[in-house]
Order: sequence, then structure tokens, then C-alpha cells
Amino acid sequence: MEKTWSLRLIQFAAIFGFIGTFLGSQMAGEMDYSLRPVHAHILVVGWLSVFAWGIFYRVYTVKYKKLVAIHSVLAMLGAFGLTAGMWIYNLNPFNWNETLVMILFIIGGSLLLLAFLLFVVITFLTEKE
Repeated sequence: MEKTWSLRLIQFAAIFGFIGTFLGSQMAGEMDYSLRPVHAHILVVGWLSVFAWGIFYRVYTVKYKKLVAIHSVLAMLGAFGLTAGMWIYNLNPFNWNETLVMILFIIGGSLLLLAFLLFVVITFLTEKE
């Protein structure tokens, strides 16, 4: 189970790595750095954190396999939700209601927070080698 989720997380992280670097290149080319917070969160949360979780699951075996799946889904939903919410919050390209945008932003961040909390628990539930 860990190996399957490891690859999924790394693939997800790779997509975020590309999006983050593309956004950074776009900002540099336009000399408009207004989306720096979005760019930073895409790379730190979507690329770095998710990639690290993928490597963790490649290296360690977790006692309770269902937690790996739950954590991975929370991690991907949270990373996507937080960064998409930040992007919509900063640009509001769809002219959505500000309250709706804020709620989406908060939901994404909350899912990511739960993913980090669950990961803390999982690190104590690895099998001895």
C-alpha cells in the first residue's frame, strides 16, 4: 500500500513542481510578483511536502495501512485546495462571492492541516525493521 501511494504522491508533487516553476517563470517574465504567496505555497506544500511524504512511504512501512490512504488523499486534496483557494482569493477570476472564496480557501487549508497532523501520528506507527 505504501509503495502505491508513494508513487501517487510523487507524481502529484511533480505536477505541482511544474506548475510552481511555470508560475515563477511567468511572474519573472512579466515582472509582476503579485502571486508570490501562491507560487511559494505551490512549491512548498504541493511540491516539497507532498514529495517528502511520497519518499517517506517509499522508505518506511506503516502498521495501519488505511492511514496511508487517508493521509495521502487528505494531503492531495489539502495541497490542491489550499493553493487553488489562494489563487482564487488573490485573483478571483470567476467573480465568485468573497465568502464562498474564503470558505474554499479555509477548507483547503484545514484539510492540509489534518494531513500534517495525521502524518505526525503515522510517523510513530512505523514497523521496526
